[in-house]
Amino acid sequence: MNKEIIRSERFGEQYSLIHHKSGLDILIWKMENYSTTEAAFATRYGSINTRFKTSETGDFITVPEGIAHYLEHKLFESEDIPVWELYAATGASANAFTSFDATEYTFSTSQNWERSLEILLDCVQKPYFTKENVEKEQGIIAQEIKMYEDSPFNACFYNLLRAIYKEHPVKIDIAGTVESIAKITPELLYDCYNTFYNLHNMVLSIAGNVDEDKVIEICDRILKPAGELHLECSFPEEGQGVTQKRITEKFPIGLPIFDIGYKCEPCDGKDFERTVCIARMAMQMLIGSSSPLYQQLFDDGLLNSQFGYSAFCGSGSFFVNTISGESRDPDEVYRRFNAEVERVKREGFDKDNFDIVKKSRYGSIVRMFGNVEGLADSMTASYFNGTTVFDEAEALAEITAEDCRAALDTLFDEENSAISIVEPIKE
Repeated sequence: MNKEIIRSERFGEQYSLIHHKSGLDILIWKMENYSTTEAAFATRYGSINTRFKTSETGDFITVPEGIAHYLEHKLFESEDIPVWELYAATGASANAFTSFDATEYTFSTSQNWERSLEILLDCVQKPYFTKENVEKEQGIIAQEIKMYEDSPFNACFYNLLRAIYKEHPVKIDIAGTVESIAKITPELLYDCYNTFYNLHNMVLSIAGNVDEDKVIEICDRILKPAGELHLECSFPEEGQGVTQKRITEKFPIGLPIFDIGYKCEPCDGKDFERTVCIARMAMQMLIGSSSPLYQQLFDDGLLNSQFGYSAFCGSGSFFVNTISGESRDPDEVYRRFNAEVERVKREGFDKDNFDIVKKSRYGSIVRMFGNVEGLADSMTASYFNGTTVFDEAEALAEITAEDCRAALDTLFDEENSAISIVEPIKE
């Protein structure tokens, strides 16, 4: 076991990266005088990881869509006592979720963090799959899938991804389909678990007033040493362009909803942090709540408070900027946004507005250093991206208004964009 200190001279903050003898990397941000402890035990395994190989499998194998989400459900069960009951006895609140490229198990507590950490490490390392409990879960998840199919917001978002991506599995719902989960067996679950829940593919992040030596002692006692599997995931060649520019569906809603997306080139490491930071700043300046365009759209009745935007990305795999909301005329919102992008390409961003946005983002980063939950999440995400918690701030310090303007060509290329609209059913 060896230890690194990840330090920022700019902020006077630091956290530990411990390479544990089991193969797991452990991130610990000690926060004295804080009452809450947040921990996240995560694997670099999400819904897009359906094709992979290891030193043991030889060739690539393909598994059913939705299996990562299925595993998340099953690992919060146990052969004896449900994991939720174990956490309830400690006073901790626990959660788990699957995203496109990661699965994470978390707890938050203000007391007895040691016992909660034991439960977290123990439950994730004890898979229990039988024909009976797998078939039972298929019915539960099928109902969950059907529930999401009835959501106009879910339909709008995934329709956008299907319009933008031709081949990449990000266009498939995280939970899979009723047909795909019907193919899941205990044997497949064990195969995927043994591949992706290998400790070399995972990270444990803890933020709070914890004792580092105690964390190591618990890990020494509970973690089962893992061999390196040399895991490699494969994604289909995606290329430029989108599948279709406009996609619509009808739901019983009062006002049309929309998602606009701009397909970008994926990136890794420091390039990832810098590009995502620029994307977020550019969107805030282009159509954030204080931008002239947003005010115009709001005044014209084309946008309301149900509005948002994000840089939606997986390191080295996919990257899309999205804008979403409600509007009586989504196509006009799309047209005006593209026109604003073209204007800024010619004229550049307003320097005063750029300075305000930059200071705002910098302030958000500083505030996160006092947020236990935010730090645990940020340590996990940055680890999987091959960066550190401090890299966004370092990138932000160097970004100029001209950098943001120059990036518009690749971040908001109308040719690589699409709009998804859910329209009201007309009686």
